[in-house]
Amino acid sequence: MPVRAGSMTTDLPVSVSDPSENTRYGLFGLLDHRSSYGQGVFPEPFLVDDSDLETNEARLDWFRSGVANSHTDLITAEVEKGFGQLTLEVEAPYERTAEGGTVVEGMDNIDLGARYPLAQYVASNGSFDTTVGVAFEAGVPTNSTVSKNAEWVPKLFNDLRIGDHFTLQSIFGYSTLSGGGPDGGLQNFEYGFVIGYTIPHEELPIPGVQQLIPVVEIDGATQLNQADHGENNVLGDIALRANLKTIAGIQPRPGLAFVFPLTGAAHAQTHWGIYVSLVFEY
Repeated sequence: MPVRAGSMTTDLPVSVSDPSENTRYGLFGLLDHRSSYGQGVFPEPFLVDDSDLETNEARLDWFRSGVANSHTDLITAEVEKGFGQLTLEVEAPYERTAEGGTVVEGMDNIDLGARYPLAQYVASNGSFDTTVGVAFEAGVPTNSTVSKNAEWVPKLFNDLRIGDHFTLQSIFGYSTLSGGGPDGGLQNFEYGFVIGYTIPHEELPIPGVQQLIPVVEIDGATQLNQADHGENNVLGDIALRANLKTIAGIQPRPGLAFVFPLTGAAHAQTHWGIYVSLVFEY
């Protein structure tokens, strides 16, 4: 059976099916007990929304980005809790932008999220498996200077594992802002891709590190209405996530990413970015 990262086994799971064993479960038997989903195989993303099942997880992130003579700091605290196959999350970000001698800061939307797998397929020889699911996010405005509009985002996601090292997480959402002001009614098609390559301790024996995971991400949004209809804002990053050895039942998973724009619209808002992430699984 698959194991979560942080257990004694550090390779990704490879399950071989027994024709006499029925591994299907859930509604209409669409889920599979052999799946890598929820087993710590998929690295925690940086820019892109998480889509894996998380049983007990807390994280603290700091993202600093700069453009021209201004920079923005975004500090986010997040807690995720699993109930069976359902993952619930609460995210609280604080944003501060300094431009010249002007500073704008405040609590951003409090994000409440949920996700659930719908269907899974696992190859009979365990060489790959994939999970398709749905998610929903609601952004609750705090009425600060940076948070005036509620946000509603239904999503679809897919988590794919190929072999013992390669993973691809994909997520697609339709964002709508409600409330007054210039952003009220704004709609965006959001998408993200997270490519990971897990290197276990046996292949790279760094003391205290169970898995080292180079990550590449693409995080995009296409505006669907209003003045900038059709504008594509796409960021990318090159990152590294390290799953450390468990200490007193807690596994730290620090990560560092360099963020860069991939389109002109993104470059107008972000010339560069540094993302520091500290995840704790317990």
